[in-house]
Amino acid sequence: MDSAWTALDVVTQTMVQKAIADPKTVDLEKLSNAIVDQSLKDLSFCKDAGRMCYAVVQAEVQKAATSVFRRNLLTRLQQEFTAREETRNRSVQEWVCLVTFICSIFDYIKVNNAPLVALVDPIYDCLFRLAQPDALMNEEEVDCLVVQLHRVGEQLEQTNSQRMNQLFYLLRDGFLLQEDLSSMTRLLLLEILEFRASGWTLTNTAHKYYYSEVVD
Repeated sequence: MDSAWTALDVVTQTMVQKAIADPKTVDLEKLSNAIVDQSLKDLSFCKDAGRMCYAVVQAEVQKAATSVFRRNLLTRLQQEFTAREETRNRSVQEWVCLVTFICSIFDYIKVNNAPLVALVDPIYDCLFRLAQPDALMNEEEVDCLVVQLHRVGEQLEQTNSQRMNQLFYLLRDGFLLQEDLSSMTRLLLLEILEFRASGWTLTNTAHKYYYSEVVD
């Protein structure tokens, strides 16, 4: 959590510390909004912000027997998700941060050891948007798509395999049929297609091939 922690201002750091120590002493709605706000402008922060949110959620459940932070967090994510196309039009970087943050929350926060079902369809909708032809022309969006599939693809497939099949039909068609894709985009798409086909893993040989290509 260090990289995420240092990105926060001192006031928010103090709020997080207090929320983990005694959730009843903190305005948890204000804290959830502060974390979302930071996530939408800082890619390095949003990658790991889910872990911080998980710590607060757990503390609140154990010490206050409430779920105010989680409820407000999901409400705010719903609002941001609803405005996702406007966000993308305004700033691709902010859009990529939004997708990354939602996936980080999905990855870390569980209810009774199960994923947050409420996030499954929104995440799929975001990934489908990243797989559209215009997004495949933007390496920043393609990189986001591939990174999130590495992170939560297997979990998503376990909750809804039909949508994952549909997503990969799109990615396959993009790889095979779409002209003018950059060589990096083609490499990333080929890698994620093979990654899923191999059971969400890469053989050592495939890993060396793809990642030596990226380095080269």
